[in-house]
Amino acid sequence: MSATPELRELLLSRIRDVPDYPKPGVMFKDITPLLADPAAFSALTEALAELCVRNGATKVMGLEARGFILAAPAAIRAGLGFVPVRKAGKLPGATLSQAYELEYGSAELEVHAEDLTPEDRVMVIDDVLATGGTGHASLELVRRAKAQVAGVAVLMELGFLAGRGRIESALRGAPLDALITI
Repeated sequence: MSATPELRELLLSRIRDVPDYPKPGVMFKDITPLLADPAAFSALTEALAELCVRNGATKVMGLEARGFILAAPAAIRAGLGFVPVRKAGKLPGATLSQAYELEYGSAELEVHAEDLTPEDRVMVIDDVLATGGTGHASLELVRRAKAQVAGVAVLMELGFLAGRGRIESALRGAPLDALITI
């Protein structure tokens, strides 16, 4: 699902391009103006919550850090629980961890082991789908917890980075929804 033309226009009008950030040649997509606009943020939250309900999610997983900002209100709006996925070493207690490759090295994500059960259907929400590394790692965490994947939803997909293929192969038939493709 992509956004309606009206929602797409609203969201795009509130995403600021920042050239040469964090390094020369990169066009950073800043979502803070969208978050500061209550109408735009509410419309985004409603769209994400609707995807959670439509796909039968019982929990919403948000990826550190901007994914937290989008997933938590969507979970509340949909009447579902929220599960944070953190960088390694940030969660107390027993965790499941998943390593993944970055452009220059590797990283690791963690989730509390007890936050997901085999009965859960998990919607993974993040702000951007780029290369698909963090999204793919989060899907592995869901499966390692023996929960089911309800789908993945992102505010924007950077289509030129080809992360969609990596995520779709890991979804095994569950939907991938990008509200905006750039």
